[in-house]
Amino acid sequence: MSSVAVPVIPPLGFRGRVTQARVILSEWTKLHSLRSTRWSLLVAVVLTIGLPALFAAVTSSHWGSMNPHERADRHPLDIALAGVNLSQLAIGVLGVLVITGEYATGMIRASFIAVPKRLPVLWAKIVVFAVVSFVLSLPAVIAAFFISQAILSKHNILQISFSHGGVARSVIGGAVYLMLFGIFCLAMGAIVRNTAGGIAAFVGIFFVIPPLLNVFPTSWQDAINPWIPNSAGRSIFQLTHGTHSLSPWGGLAIFLLYIAAAVAIAAVLLVRRDT
Repeated sequence: MSSVAVPVIPPLGFRGRVTQARVILSEWTKLHSLRSTRWSLLVAVVLTIGLPALFAAVTSSHWGSMNPHERADRHPLDIALAGVNLSQLAIGVLGVLVITGEYATGMIRASFIAVPKRLPVLWAKIVVFAVVSFVLSLPAVIAAFFISQAILSKHNILQISFSHGGVARSVIGGAVYLMLFGIFCLAMGAIVRNTAGGIAAFVGIFFVIPPLLNVFPTSWQDAINPWIPNSAGRSIFQLTHGTHSLSPWGGLAIFLLYIAAAVAIAAVLLVRRDT
């Protein structure tokens, strides 16, 4: 009686437990290996630094022809943080792609097979994205401040020191806002599981709803506007605050509540839905 050769499968090496630290390392590997990550972060850094430099150069060259009202509307910190207004788009798109990209390619199934509890994947994505976005945003907004000030100093206009009251808080707050904005967008991506839908969600919340409030009476605008995500988030890096706006810490608290709600919804849906 002939015997049939049975292939011998070598034993697997020790794989260890699935820990949060290992999931974070896995998400870091996925994030920095994607070309879209490098391009999105590069665009964010270029916009954060480039726009303030451009606005400072334009302001400097036209300062002599500006009337007093136009000069009063130019604040050095507004110029230094002008890039945050556009770079947040790149950060937001990347935040959405961090999770929707895996749904589009089907890689999310492999992630959940490796981490069956699922939630550690979401926590890891948030941690990795938050650290990367803040580490890149902070030097960028600081560089934008000093570069714009260097350009304006040539004509001795709109000078403000980094040690001036509230300036350091505003500049660092710009980086904090970008990081938190990106986390919110990541949560939107996890909720809708679609890139176009995630982008449409954060664009609607931050760029469509605020202008729509202008159709309401002024008293309604003053009562509603400070509490919407866009206004609450921007309070973090505003130097001055009016009677109808939140303080930096108040805005941070409200913005964190919005982010916590979005992340909580994303977590519940992630556990309950099929991949």
